[in-house]
Amino acid sequence: MREISPVTLELNGVRLEPLQPRHTDGLRAAASDGELWKLRITSVPEPENTEQYIATALEMRPSRLAFAVIDIASDKVIGCTSLHDIDPLIGRIEIGYTWYAKSVQRSHVNSSCKLMLLTHAFDKGYELVGFRTDIFNHASQNAIERLGAKRDGVLRHHALRRDGTVRDTVMYSIARGEWPQVKAHLEYRLARGRSC
Repeated sequence: MREISPVTLELNGVRLEPLQPRHTDGLRAAASDGELWKLRITSVPEPENTEQYIATALEMRPSRLAFAVIDIASDKVIGCTSLHDIDPLIGRIEIGYTWYAKSVQRSHVNSSCKLMLLTHAFDKGYELVGFRTDIFNHASQNAIERLGAKRDGVLRHHALRRDGTVRDTVMYSIARGEWPQVKAHLEYRLARGRSC
């Protein structure tokens, strides 16, 4: 069975640990680095809503496993990411709810997190890993494409944004057969100090 349970992963000075209420202050500080909640196209919590953000993530188990992204050297929370829409029966899982403090964006952090989560998902027997993003989040689309994911299409009128408007969602995926090349590409980029 494709069992995904809370796990701690480490790579390249980055640790993913299961999100817990003890991460509240760190998550609030990470979101404040760039006032990320002001971005219309993300799901970053406002400072006063950080506790509820974590509670909601925990309530979504087992279909969502959220992680605090930790810089190992400083032991500081620098973001959040999740495995979600977990369907062990058909072997499909998604990576999302991802955001990082502004100071670590376009660094090795995103590539390292994606490499850890993709490796974990495929090692657990999943056949396809999906990604989704807002049609207007071009930075996210570019990052997903740099990973090597294929663009599957657009779900029109798909989800609410924080401002009450309805977004179109761009869907991407990486299939098991594509994973060896995608993994080699990610490792190559990381070895040369390039980010996704």
